[in-house]
Amino acid sequence: MAEEKDNKTPAAPAAATNAAVKPEAKPEATGPIFKIQRVYLKDVSYESPQTPSVFVGGTQWQPNVSLHLNTESTKLDNDMYECVLTVTATVKLGEEVAYLIEVKQAGLFLVKGFEQERLGPMLGSFCPNLLFPFAREEIASLVQKGGFPQLLLDPVNFDALYAQHVEAAKQNAPAPETQQ
Repeated sequence: MAEEKDNKTPAAPAAATNAAVKPEAKPEATGPIFKIQRVYLKDVSYESPQTPSVFVGGTQWQPNVSLHLNTESTKLDNDMYECVLTVTATVKLGEEVAYLIEVKQAGLFLVKGFEQERLGPMLGSFCPNLLFPFAREEIASLVQKGGFPQLLLDPVNFDALYAQHVEAAKQNAPAPETQQ
């Protein structure tokens, strides 16, 4: 019969002091916290009103692409926010719409401990910047499935768009009342 051996390491001898042994405390996160909780497709629409004539009409493919972007953020419970990036691509041949695609790409984000002046840029620029590659891939896939030549959307500078939005809001804000 084989003899069983205990592979446990013997305990180190106790220190000769009366100091209590304290378990290591995990440091609390003291700064702002940002975490992607989920990225999902909220809504999608594809329309190609000129098919099949756009494929067989002999029209040369020289599209005019119009891109429209919009973002919306909603505060949920427990420092969670839903950010929805809407990307609408309208492609025309002359005056006729070849196809129109609208994608609402959304994400759930934990945004905790940010000062109020940093929260706007996080939700209006940083989150949409994270969502855009997902929306771009979905649009490219729909265009290909629709039988059209590849559509590659250029990167978008959401920081600049957010800055423009803030500036426009300042211009449209009512003047503060002055007391006389």
